[in-house]
Amino acid sequence: MLNNMQKKDSWLLPQGIEDVLPEDAKKLERLRRQLLDVFTCWGYELVIPPVVDFLDSLLTGSGRDLDLQTFKFTDQISGEMLGIRADMTPQVARIDAHNLKHNRPTRLCYVGTILRALGDSLEKTRSPMQIGAEIYGHSGLESDFEVIQLMLEMLAVTGIQNVHLDLGHVGIYRALSNQAGLTEQQESELFDVLQRKAITELNELVNGYSIDEKFKNIFISLPSLNGGIDVLDRATKVLADTNDSVTHALSELRTIANKLSIVFPSLPVSFDLSELRGYHYHTGIVFATFTPQVGREITRGGRYDNIGDFFGRARAATGFSADLKLLASLCIDKEGSLEQLIYAPYVEDNSLMEAIRDLRANGVSVVQQLPGHGNEIEELACTDILEKENQNWVVKPLSY
Repeated sequence: MLNNMQKKDSWLLPQGIEDVLPEDAKKLERLRRQLLDVFTCWGYELVIPPVVDFLDSLLTGSGRDLDLQTFKFTDQISGEMLGIRADMTPQVARIDAHNLKHNRPTRLCYVGTILRALGDSLEKTRSPMQIGAEIYGHSGLESDFEVIQLMLEMLAVTGIQNVHLDLGHVGIYRALSNQAGLTEQQESELFDVLQRKAITELNELVNGYSIDEKFKNIFISLPSLNGGIDVLDRATKVLADTNDSVTHALSELRTIANKLSIVFPSLPVSFDLSELRGYHYHTGIVFATFTPQVGREITRGGRYDNIGDFFGRARAATGFSADLKLLASLCIDKEGSLEQLIYAPYVEDNSLMEAIRDLRANGVSVVQQLPGHGNEIEELACTDILEKENQNWVVKPLSY
């Protein structure tokens, strides 16, 4: 009975793990090539990190969230703890810091499957295909703006509609926490409440702290500093009596906003000063893009300086990433319905084989009949057929 049950269910996959079937795989691969070509045109070099890495290397600078998402096991050779990557960014930072060792700014891009132990309540998959780009070795806003532009260019190539950009800056909350004298536990508690936008809980928590009344009011006001460009004006007033770090962070957001208004005048841009995505990882400006079709961000990124320190060489860094599977599900597949697929009969004829080789060498798809299967042309959705005419094999269009 047990053997029968095992055989019956042997086709099942773990929750959140899925096959990519031919039509979707074709679309996914086409988009992967298009986006990597875009990155190449911007001067980004492709790297391919391993799926498995030492656990310490995978978790450097990432905080507790990535630790919980990482599958862990012991290496039978070294006895060291290994992990299956849940995020490729630390690996790319390792490549920049330890393998490449450039003094100049380094632009790298990557794409590959990652695996998450828990997944996310808003995500259907635990095995996204992460694609992204990073700049290492430049600490100015110019590199932040470049990766934002590249991210938006990537989305333009996909054809995804109604994209809007959300900007924040983790340096604001970090500076306010330090200036208010929050303990590590208080900072963590307050961070959690702000992320959940739990306003009632926020009021109770902050009012229970023995801190200056000024900072109580500021922390309670943070969730309301959310909206269009006017948010920066309101934030300047609310945060007027704070230190230079806060003023500098607001200035950086305004500079990026001004640049965006020139290059992307019709792009909807919003600001959220209580958005702390990647707080334990990022160090400056953070950003994400959204579309009404999806209930969460479709791309995300930000600045994460000094991540290379663990690998012996601290480097300023900024970048973004996305799930290629999600992008493929949303994108307009302009080429998919126009692809040519030629059907060739099964005939032992050298001239036929030469014709098939020539077509394939020119990038045309040709599927050849196998003996006993002659009624598959329509099912395969072939567009043309090879027929012999005056001793030559000729491509002729099919009509259904």
